[in-house]
Amino acid sequence: MKTRHAIGLFALGMSLLGMPAWAEKADRDKPLLIEADAMRHDENKLLTHFTGQVVAFKGTMVLRGARMEVQQDKNGQQIAQIWAAPNERVFFRQKREGVDEFTEGEGEMVIYDSQADVVTLVQRAELRILRGTVLADQITGQKIVFNNTTEVMTVDRPAPGTKPTDPRDQRVRAVLTPRKTTPVTAPPAPNSALPALRVSPVATEGKKP
Repeated sequence: MKTRHAIGLFALGMSLLGMPAWAEKADRDKPLLIEADAMRHDENKLLTHFTGQVVAFKGTMVLRGARMEVQQDKNGQQIAQIWAAPNERVFFRQKREGVDEFTEGEGEMVIYDSQADVVTLVQRAELRILRGTVLADQITGQKIVFNNTTEVMTVDRPAPGTKPTDPRDQRVRAVLTPRKTTPVTAPPAPNSALPALRVSPVATEGKKP
């Protein structure tokens, strides 16, 4: 079982090598804007709590959940954790770098580390790639981590000994749609575009024997 699981993850990783960067690079330096019903800030701990229909924006990134906690260090870097209401999931969405594509997904908890530029979806995690408005790829697992700096994704199944409510959650699952490529034009047939060659006159033509 372990071998089959490893092969599945290897194939998944290879299929993602041709993808563009995960997220807009400029998002990392944008301010984190948060809307909520209530807020509590502890300046000594540099810790801020938001509760009630929380919506957070950071460039093209959008996060929605029931409550959120933002821990900031002395250098201004932030780790944001957002939790869903019972029986619901946090929603995440972000534009991808250089293409008309979006990454979106859900998890019972989402963590964003601004310094590492890493997004983590935890518990009943699901990630989707949209090309325009069309669903292209879909990945589910217990924990999904994607690093926008290294462009590496990891997907984990539940830890040994745990029993997910849905038996299907015991495995990592992925649906990957082939990316369309520009068709290559066949080269012209030999001499098809070349003018007909004129036969050269014989050197002795016109001379009397």
